[in-house]
Amino acid sequence: MNKIHNMLSLYFIAGTQDCLHLNNNPEINLLCVLRQALQAGITCFQFRDKGKGSLEHTPERQKALAIQCRDLCREYGVPFIVNDNVELCLAIDADGLHIGQSDCAIQNIPAELRQKRILGLSVNNLEQALENKDHEDIDYFGIGPIFPTRSKTDHLPALGLEFISLLRRHEVNKPCVAIGGITADIASRLRRLGVDGVAVISAITQAPDIQHAVRQLSR
Repeated sequence: MNKIHNMLSLYFIAGTQDCLHLNNNPEINLLCVLRQALQAGITCFQFRDKGKGSLEHTPERQKALAIQCRDLCREYGVPFIVNDNVELCLAIDADGLHIGQSDCAIQNIPAELRQKRILGLSVNNLEQALENKDHEDIDYFGIGPIFPTRSKTDHLPALGLEFISLLRRHEVNKPCVAIGGITADIASRLRRLGVDGVAVISAITQAPDIQHAVRQLSR
């Protein structure tokens, strides 16, 4: 449990679609941002390469990039998680998998992955949290969006800070990482409310100074 708690402290999520504002090719853009974030102290990285501007329609190229990201994370001793792609997760020996409510059902995930790797689940309302709070295969919840976000065009209605307190009142004690519109000030408030960590995309990918942004988010 302590391993998961520590991992969630500052959880970075990104794919090539999040780095289109940079000037190099997609792979170099993401790897450059990831290296800077790792140097500054992120505690986990989720490879979420999907949607417009991503490499999802060139799977071999995407897989090669995922391997490079995995190796970079291992260089810094940081867990590498794959978003919503069981086949890729197993093929490149990722540390874990994160799935959303509309992704593959937990029972359809191979036992090898469920039992031997980190498994995270997105939770968007109280009913989902209560339904899965005692599921032994789920290691943590990704809670959100806490606030509106521009990083995902299809995000659900924002939950607000009070949702974290609501979870704890209902004895949802599984490790939780909050995501959605999170700034440095909001991150510190969320930690005081009891989340194990915060997850960000654009707060790092769009930062003019990535190392400074990571330090501020880690406070």
